[in-house]
Amino acid sequence: MRIAVFGKKFGKLFYSSCVNLFQILKENEVEVIIYKPFYEFLLSNVKMKPDVVGFFENGAGIKDVDQFFSIGGDGTFLDAVNFVHDSGIPIVGINSGRLGFLADVSQQEMGTVITDVIRGHYKIHKLDLLSLKTDVQLFDANHYALNELSIVKRDSASMITIHTYVNDEFVNSYWADGLIISTPTGSTAYSLSVGGPIIHPDSQNFVITPIAPHNLTVRPMVVPNNVEITLKVEGRDTKFLASLDSRSEVFEESVQLRVKKADFSINVIKLPEYSFFTTLRNKLMWGLDKRN
Repeated sequence: MRIAVFGKKFGKLFYSSCVNLFQILKENEVEVIIYKPFYEFLLSNVKMKPDVVGFFENGAGIKDVDQFFSIGGDGTFLDAVNFVHDSGIPIVGINSGRLGFLADVSQQEMGTVITDVIRGHYKIHKLDLLSLKTDVQLFDANHYALNELSIVKRDSASMITIHTYVNDEFVNSYWADGLIISTPTGSTAYSLSVGGPIIHPDSQNFVITPIAPHNLTVRPMVVPNNVEITLKVEGRDTKFLASLDSRSEVFEESVQLRVKKADFSINVIKLPEYSFFTTLRNKLMWGLDKRN
């Protein structure tokens, strides 16, 4: 088995767990290639030299791996998606800090989970992405998002207007600080923080969520993900900010943004006992209500 390991900087509380992770891989005779900047971080900060057979710095370097380990938080996992792209390589999200929705393998269960994954005791969960198309090639070839597309004002304190169409049918002109188009995966991220609904990951939907709308009657809307959503933005400032997950670019008022479901999915490794509803209760701390 050959595994690619990707990660970023993490705190000292995860140092010993990281050493243990690579020890488990070595004991199971797993070939490891590692993201070069992450390898350098481990050498200089963690004072460990992982047993690896090679390095990668972009998606082209992981074509021959069986699995992709993302070490960090949900932000690191989103960056990992840019490496895996449409290759179909399954991702394992190992959390180096607080437990996340995507990087959901904790330090406490890491050893057991990794052993099960190596032995093939897991299932594949497919996550849909959205695709952004514009006439000016925003984000170049990397115009996909696992969580969301967000459109926000850039410098002005004034609200912006986002004219929104679904399959060329006018829906609404949102007068707000911005607008989020979210996947089911992203429904527990930025969209949730501004009042959007939680969507089950197997739901084939998009969520259109305004950010601080001027009219209180304007609420989030769930639409099927087999439609095309077109956005036309205007405001006092003629430049606005578009973000795909953690990546952002400025665009002009004249640019139309078209959102569709991407033509590929991301494969995520989950153990057989994984439950989305259990994850919700744990992450959102619903069980802390003593009435439960």
